Order: sequence, then C-alpha cells, then structure tokens
Amino acid sequence: MISMPKNLPDDPARLKQLLEQMLLERESNKGRIVHLEEENALLRQRLFGRKSEQTADPATPQLALFNEAESIAEPVDEDAEEEVVAPAKRRGKRKPLPAELPRIEVIHELPEHELTCVCGCRKHAIGEEVSEQLEIVPMQIRVIKHVRKVYGCRNCETAPVTADKPAQLIEKSMASPSVLAMLLTTKYVDGLPLHRFEKVLGRHGIDIPRQTLARWVIQCGEHFQPLLNLMRDNLLVSRVIHCDETRVQVLKEPDREPSSQSWMWVQTGGLPDKPVILFDYSTSRAQEVPTRLLDGYRGYVMTDDYAGYNALGARPEVERLGCWAHARRKFVEAQKVQPKGKTGRADIALNLINKLYGIERDFKASGDAERKTGRREQSLPVLTQLKSWIEKTQPQVTAQNALGKAISYLASNWSKLERYVEEGYLPIDNNAAERAIRPFVIGRKNWLFSDTPKGATASAQLYSLVETAKANGQEPYAWLHHALERLPTAASVEDYEALLPWNCSPISPG
Repeated sequence: MISMPKNLPDDPARLKQLLEQMLLERESNKGRIVHLEEENALLRQRLFGRKSEQTADPATPQLALFNEAESIAEPVDEDAEEEVVAPAKRRGKRKPLPAELPRIEVIHELPEHELTCVCGCRKHAIGEEVSEQLEIVPMQIRVIKHVRKVYGCRNCETAPVTADKPAQLIEKSMASPSVLAMLLTTKYVDGLPLHRFEKVLGRHGIDIPRQTLARWVIQCGEHFQPLLNLMRDNLLVSRVIHCDETRVQVLKEPDREPSSQSWMWVQTGGLPDKPVILFDYSTSRAQEVPTRLLDGYRGYVMTDDYAGYNALGARPEVERLGCWAHARRKFVEAQKVQPKGKTGRADIALNLINKLYGIERDFKASGDAERKTGRREQSLPVLTQLKSWIEKTQPQVTAQNALGKAISYLASNWSKLERYVEEGYLPIDNNAAERAIRPFVIGRKNWLFSDTPKGATASAQLYSLVETAKANGQEPYAWLHHALERLPTAASVEDYEALLPWNCSPISPG
C-alpha cells in the first residue's frame, strides 16, 4: 500500500508527477531493504557460519573451539552392549618418525629366571621386536663462559696480548646465536609475543626484560639487511610476482594517533627453485608503495582489485593479472543470500568458475607448454561462455545487491582475469600471496600491534627471512642459528650469498 499525502494537487500533471515520485521512492526503499537483508545474512554467516567456500554436509557439526582435544580424539567404546549407529572410522597408517632424529636404543632382556626352558635348556635370542617412541627433552639453558687468556713477556715491557673470541652479532650482549634464533623463532614462527617469551625465560630463573628482547629483535633485523637486499634482487627476476597487503597497528608513529592503521605489504615470487617471500612495512596504502617496492620489475603482477596497484599495472613493462579466487568468493556470498533450497544465477557463475579450477587441477602436474595448450583448448571456451552470460545477465540485475556486485566485479576486471591463459606458468589466482601473508595475520592475533616503527620494520624483515627459509625447505630455527653464527664474519657479497636459504643444504635443528 502507498500512503497518500493530504492536500493532493488539483493539477493532473502535478498529481501524476507526485505519484511517479512516490513509486520511485517505494522501489528505492524496497531495494534498500533487500540490500540490508543481504548484508545482515552475510554478517551472520561470517560470524556463525563455516569459513570455507566449499560446500559441506550440513549435518556435520562445527568443530568446537574450546574442547579441541575432546572433539578430535577418537571416541572410546565405553559400553560394548550399546547399539552401534555407524561403523567406526578407520585410523590412517601412522607415519614413521624422521630417520634423521637421533636414537637411543634401549635393550629389553628377559629376566634371568625366564631364560631356562621347561626342558632344562637355556633359551637363546632368535629375533627381536622393535617399536619407537618419541621423546622430547625440555628446553635447556646454559651459560657459555668465554675465558680469554692474556699473555705477556716477563723479560721486557711489551704490551700484553689477549686471545680473540668469536665475533658476535651484537657486541657486549649476553645473547648467543642460539638465544637470538630461539627468540626470533618463537615470535615470528610460533607467534609468541615477547612478554610471553620473557615469562618462559623467567621460569628458568633468567630475568631479561622484554625491552631488551625487543632491542635484540630490531638489531637482528638490521644485521640481516644485506641478505634481504639479495632476496629482493632475486624477487625482481621473477616471471610472476604475487602482491597483497594487510593492516598493522603501530602505537608510536610520529604525528599519528595510536589507533591509526598502517600496512604490511607482501610480495612473493622468485625462480622456481629459489622462492622469495618479502614483507614491507609502510604507514601508507597508496599506490606509490607497490610502485617503489617493484621499481625496475618487468613481468606479470598478480593482485586483487585494489586500486593501489593501478599505477604499477599502468607501467608498460608490467602486465597485471586478476584473481579468480576473489571473483569466486563474491559469487559464493551471492549464493549464501539466495532463497534456501533454490538454484539461482550465482550457481550458474560458480559452476563455470569451478570448471576453470577443475581444468587447473587436471594440468597441475603438467609442464608449462602442456598447461598452456590445455588452457587454450579447454579454458578459453568456458571463459567465452562465462563472458556471454555476464553480458546477458548484468542488465537484468541491480548493482546494489550481492549478485550485482559479483557480476560487476567480473565485468570490470575481465581483461585481467582472462589473461592467465596467455602462458602456462601464469597463476589463476592470488592464493600464493594470501598463503604467504597468513603467518603474519595469525601472529598479529597474538601480539596485536607493534610499539614503534622500528619494531614494525623489524617484523617485516624477520617475517621475510623465516617465511623464505620455510619456502626453501629450511627448518627456521636451524637456518637462523646457522646464519646468526656466520653473519658477524661476512664481509663480501659472496659471504652473504652463501647464507641465503636456497644456497644452504637443509640444516638440522640439532
């Protein structure tokens, strides 16, 4: 029903104009209501629903957050007479413990009185049964006492000579390479804030304030800068670089409020056998940041739709790729606000996008040339079909609802999205950057913010180091310990290159 105002005009033209205006307002209000209902449904889904984009069995309960052990552990049959509702899930085969771990052999013999057989003869060993059990030795803390002998001559007045000791990364510091490596690993690999590591040391009777720990972290980042420069050189020879960014809060930035948002940028690429992951801290999300970080780069850049990458993509030597994962995600949201049990337009788009991903899975193990041919033969027809569907459907939907936004995203980014079929080595999405930035996001949930810009810069430096080490198959603590021992004596480019993760054979934590 339309509520009619009092004192309607007598002029028919004016009355018609007023009615048309009221109808337009009514349609606009209906559109706003639909938009708000969709936003409410999506908000509820994000708060309480599954986070995965994949369709799941609705009967499967969500894993409880606070009883993980009870939820994951296998149920124990406490009442054998109770009716079995479903067959028990078969346990997978247990993986053997790593062969490189040190082993202590414990021999178990029969007691002496059991070594005599009932026939009177003495039993002898005819075989053995072997089983292995994992043992963990808790963290051991000890002190390295450097005693430097001083030598002098009794027969003359020559100045005494003191024996040298190994060069230290942080001079006059009590921190050995093993302490620094453990500090950096607990914070940047395990996400442990400095105040918690301070408490760990305190349990062992070691009193080191977190301010001192923070200073060590910053100094380590500065000493690692030559390696980071070499890593960036290797990044810039990539055929493809993935980019992403996420928020970081820094409390004591000059001329800024503590609540201001800063940004952590990530770029990942490198040669196939020398992967590189680099983080960079900036107060800005402006387009000059990625332009500066990738200055001199020639090749493909994979990003999301953020306009901050437009200046980089506008350079003639850079080709910008679009992310199909972002495009699919928007149709997943449109699917969630469809009427329950009904198939809609979002399902049509998702079906075609899933076909593109299916083709990628089929050619995952193939070489670049074979994948390029497969994309030309199989992916291009699907892309043509999807583009035709967009052109037909876009005029029929409003741009304000979830489906309209998803279609608009596809239409406005189409040239970047379809470009991945040009070469077999090009990625279909930006998941590599999202995987690379995830450890930082998980760590941020624990330490919440950086205190100073120097601390944020150190975090960028050290996340770059540990994530690049992991990407190259290095155990982070072992590689950090190896590099921290050798950095004080590194004097040439060759010395620093020898410490890069891909130039070190896998290093054992022991």
